[in-house]
Amino acid sequence: MTLASLELARMRVREKGVRMSISAVALEAGVTPPTIHNVYPDLAEKIRLEMGRGTRQQRDAKAAELKSFKRRNAELRVELEEAKADIAKLASLNETLRGENVQLRAQLDGKLTVLPGS
Repeated sequence: MTLASLELARMRVREKGVRMSISAVALEAGVTPPTIHNVYPDLAEKIRLEMGRGTRQQRDAKAAELKSFKRRNAELRVELEEAKADIAKLASLNETLRGENVQLRAQLDGKLTVLPGS
């Protein structure tokens, strides 16, 4: 298998209107996809570029996606800390109200007398 015959296979795939891929070119040329990847890496890159997924494009897209995820992760961490602070405040308020509730129930049951002026 020569580079020229692989280039011809690539053109035949394009002319057939088949979705361009390394697998499609390999099938058309009668070789395995790893042969194209390992023996003809420049051709593999041409095919990827034709597919709109060149190595550099893929790397840049992944880097942008990672940056976006990191930013979102930072936002969620801030949101989590705010939620934890809210929970702590609500727990404190809940305990205060629970104490008041116990005191008021005791007053209702006559077990506690409130002195005037207190």
